[in-house]
Amino acid sequence: MMEVGYIGLGIMGKSMARNILRKGYPLVVHNRSREPVEEMVAEGAKPAHSPAEVSSQVDVVFTNLPDSPDVELVALGPGGVIESARPGLIFVDNSTIKPGTARKIAKRLGEKGVLCLDAPVSGGDIGAREGTLSIMVGGPIEALEKVMPVLKSMGKTIIHVGGAGAGQIAKAANQIMVAAQMTAMAELLIFAKKSGADPQKVVQAIRGGAAQCWTLDVKPPRLFEGVRTPGFKAHMQSKDLGIILETAREFDLPLPSTAVNAQLFAAMVALGLGDLDNSAVIGIIENLAGTSLLDD
Repeated sequence: MMEVGYIGLGIMGKSMARNILRKGYPLVVHNRSREPVEEMVAEGAKPAHSPAEVSSQVDVVFTNLPDSPDVELVALGPGGVIESARPGLIFVDNSTIKPGTARKIAKRLGEKGVLCLDAPVSGGDIGAREGTLSIMVGGPIEALEKVMPVLKSMGKTIIHVGGAGAGQIAKAANQIMVAAQMTAMAELLIFAKKSGADPQKVVQAIRGGAAQCWTLDVKPPRLFEGVRTPGFKAHMQSKDLGIILETAREFDLPLPSTAVNAQLFAAMVALGLGDLDNSAVIGIIENLAGTSLLDD
C-alpha cells in the first residue's frame, strides 16, 4: 500500500486527509499550525515538521494550500518538497492556483524525477467530508493511474483533463460558473423579495426547470435560516476570480460577467466579510437594494 503524505489541513484538506486515513493508507501530515496535525495524529497519522520531512517518507505527497505562492513555497522553497525529492515520488496539488504556477512546479520537480499532478477539487466542505468531490487532473496519465486508488478515497468524479496546468484551467472554469451561480442566486432572491413574492416559493417554483443547479439545491435553505458561515469562504472565491482574470489577460480573453462578479466578491473582502460563505455575496446585493432577505 502506498505511503501517503498530506500538507495543508484546512477545512478541505483535513477532511480529505481523514478519508485517506480511513481507507487504511499510512499517512504523514504537516500543517503550519499544529492543532490539526495533533488531531490527525490522534486518529492514526504520523506527524512531520516540514514539507521535506513529509516527502522523504512517502510515495505520494498531496498539498492543499490557500494560494499559488503558498504551494510554490511548500514545493520549491527552503524545507520544501524539492529538498527531499527523488525519482518516482509523485506530487499532487489539490489547491486552486494559477495554471502557470502548476506548470512551473511540474517543471522544477520534474528535473528531480518527480511526477506532478495538479488536481484541484470541487464540491465544498460537504464533498470533502463525504468523499464525493469532483477532481480535475492535469499532468502525466501514468502518475494519475498510480494515485487513482488514493484519489478515489476523496472523490467520486476524477477526470484527466490534459497536461500540466490543465487541471487548474478546469478548476478556473468551474469557479467562473460557481461565482455566476452565487451572484445570480443572490439577485433572484432579492429581486423576488423586493418585488413582492415569497423567495422560498420562487425557489421551489424555478429549481425544477431550466434554472436548476447545485447552488439552488443547497444554498437557499441556509440563507433563509440566516446562516452565512462557510462552506467555501468568500475571500477564497475572490482569490480564485483573481486567478481567472489574470489568466484571461495572459490570453487576451474578455470575461465581462466574471469581471463584475470579481468586483462583488472583492467588495465582500473589503467590507470584512471575506470569512463568510461565498453565498453571502447576497449581502452586497441586499445593501445595494436597501432590503434584506430576512426582513419581515
